[in-house]
Amino acid sequence: MDRPVRIGCGAGFAGDRLEPALVLVERGEIDYLMLECLAERTIAIAQKDRLADPSRGYDGMLLRRMEMLLPALLARGVRLVTNAGAANPLAGAEAVAALAGRLGLAPRIVAVLGDDVLDHMTPDLQLDDGRRLGELGEVVSANAYLGAEPLRAGLERAADIVISGRVADPSLALAPLMHHHGWAADDWRLMARGTAIGHLLECAGQLTGGYFAEPGRKEVPDLARLGFPFADVWPDGRAVFGKPPGTGGRISVQTAKEQLLYEVLDPHAYLTPDSSADFTRIVLRDLGEDRVELTGGEGAVRPDRLKVSVGYRAGFVGEGEISYAGPGAEARARLAGEIVMARLGTGFDETRVDLIGIDSTHGRSYGNRPEAYEARLRVAGRARDAATAARIGEEVEALYCNGPAGGGGARKYLREVVGVASTFLPRDRVVPRLVDLRP
Repeated sequence: MDRPVRIGCGAGFAGDRLEPALVLVERGEIDYLMLECLAERTIAIAQKDRLADPSRGYDGMLLRRMEMLLPALLARGVRLVTNAGAANPLAGAEAVAALAGRLGLAPRIVAVLGDDVLDHMTPDLQLDDGRRLGELGEVVSANAYLGAEPLRAGLERAADIVISGRVADPSLALAPLMHHHGWAADDWRLMARGTAIGHLLECAGQLTGGYFAEPGRKEVPDLARLGFPFADVWPDGRAVFGKPPGTGGRISVQTAKEQLLYEVLDPHAYLTPDSSADFTRIVLRDLGEDRVELTGGEGAVRPDRLKVSVGYRAGFVGEGEISYAGPGAEARARLAGEIVMARLGTGFDETRVDLIGIDSTHGRSYGNRPEAYEARLRVAGRARDAATAARIGEEVEALYCNGPAGGGGARKYLREVVGVASTFLPRDRVVPRLVDLRP
């Protein structure tokens, strides 16, 4: 059987650590590196940045990552696929090309465009929550989830680096598999297996023990030096997951199962632009020494519509926090919250009062507890204008001299909110295109 191809994941979200990707390139003996840097809200915020400055809109850490990675990638022949182009993949690709020139390097770069479908958004378009698009207010972005095919096309143009905007997360791994092994886009079994492999890799450190560890129950060694995962994948879709030697963390059937079911509503039909994957047919086997084998997995025809994330201006959120400590701390903090709410009155779309560490996560549902020795009050609200939202922080700060005894450490925040809604477009209305940036 042909040798496997090795794909590593060097980022699981926009703010992920930098150095594990370099460890994968230098010590992981990988063929391809994927960097998954987008969430639904991330790209909406990036679209807002692009509107303010047309030269921006790509991931804010893209150039820091690439300055670190480019020399090692090119020296070892590792090819990179990333969605860090965010709302402006062409500008991101151009910025990377300029950076490479300053470093004396000349990578072949392809930008994948076409996910921006704002021009297709009409006020009567049905959202998946039952509203119409016109009810949202000012829409600032609409990005369709592309699949693996345009990424594969970039690799087939001999690109060292493929930079896209919104694509389905598993497609970042599926594209190199399709390119390397020659998988057909309508081989639903292989598309599903590649999707499962990409889904296991896409959150990077979550497969190697991040977001998994619980002291005394699920121990993970050396989390401070967590290694990021790679997968050896054979032409039939069998895969073995591992991590670079000498790195922290662990890979086991348990970590793999948790990641396999992460953000999955229906494991019988995990829908992506590339397939409808049945994860219930997958078999995971622990091979020891931080190695887990994946076999099985079936698939069905891909959806005929593509999901679209719509970003819209949803007003402003104001927040204020203040701490109380000592006997009666919880009662004083609750009184402080009541004072703020009484003074705010109307003008807010929504508000909430939390005692952090007491009822901010589960409300009052946790039952009786010993009285807390300290409590931090947080009051937050959303309003249509910044001045109204800012009143929350002002009222919390005023508790210093006008509220219960012993308040301290007050802080206030104000930020604009980009809301996110979802809809769908027929696949044939979303047309990807590639732009080559040759040295």
